[in-house]
Amino acid sequence: MDAKNCKSSVNLLGQTYHIKGDIDPGRLELVAAMLDKRMKDVAQKNFRFSPEMVAIITALNLADEFIRLQEDYQQLMKMIKEDH
Repeated sequence: MDAKNCKSSVNLLGQTYHIKGDIDPGRLELVAAMLDKRMKDVAQKNFRFSPEMVAIITALNLADEFIRLQEDYQQLMKMIKEDH
């Protein structure tokens, strides 16, 4: 099946979501499993949070991690350029 026409279902915090998009189904499964784990970790630490709040906190955590990785990458690229 062409990835552009991919239809899959993922489970996040016990809720099933039907996804259609241009992502490989295997990759979507991997991403969903990682996200579900992260969301469950947040939910276990903050048991009074609604599922929406769990999703927001998880998204903020992932965005922060992404920005830190971008900064680390830029720093490494700068170091490599300085060495050459």
